[in-house]
Amino acid sequence: MSEKVRSMFADIAEDYDRVNTVLSFGVHHAWRAKAIQESGAQKGHHVLDCATGTGDLAIEFKKAVGEEGYVLGTDFCAPMIEPAPGKAAKNGLKIDFEVADAMNLPYEDNKFDIASIAFGIRNVDDPVVALKEMARVVKPGGKVVVLEFGQPKGVLKYPYNLYSQYIMPTVGGLLTGNREAYTYLPRTSATFPAGKKFIKLMEQANSFKNSWSVKLTGGIAYVYVGVVE
Repeated sequence: MSEKVRSMFADIAEDYDRVNTVLSFGVHHAWRAKAIQESGAQKGHHVLDCATGTGDLAIEFKKAVGEEGYVLGTDFCAPMIEPAPGKAAKNGLKIDFEVADAMNLPYEDNKFDIASIAFGIRNVDDPVVALKEMARVVKPGGKVVVLEFGQPKGVLKYPYNLYSQYIMPTVGGLLTGNREAYTYLPRTSATFPAGKKFIKLMEQANSFKNSWSVKLTGGIAYVYVGVVE
């Protein structure tokens, strides 16, 4: 991943959670809950959460897999991951966190039951390579789960575009002092393959025997699931 993207996330890491909640009106919590549901996570499962950021999805997975399960959260940006262990500890949860790149995971084949990535796949240099890597470390029959922004159509299209292109950079910039980051994030969301187009990327990875998508909030976000061959 580019140093520019790494530096951008490092700069907003301290305010990331607060700004996410403000800009999404808290709905990102429901999106993560849906990703957990679609993953089929069960007690005792082992989960790898890539691009974990400050650990929100890793924390929810740990609640799902229980004490007998295991969760490892990774991120390519060390400052982003720094708050994660403390957040997990406050929830009374034991989760491991490491710095790692989703396109070059330092883990053995068939190690996890689930690999996930939330709002991070669009920031990797090659999403297909990342999908292949996530599938590689998941056992056959396990799942790769992707939560990512989309481009809503219909009645939501124009108000969402207005919000993401103008309001989000302004509010994000005011709260973090980094308007560029909150211009970059919605810009990448607007151009990244969503819905059927992302499913085609999963097919290109040639790692899944089945895949599907679930539209969230009118297409503002999607959950994608691939069952590993």
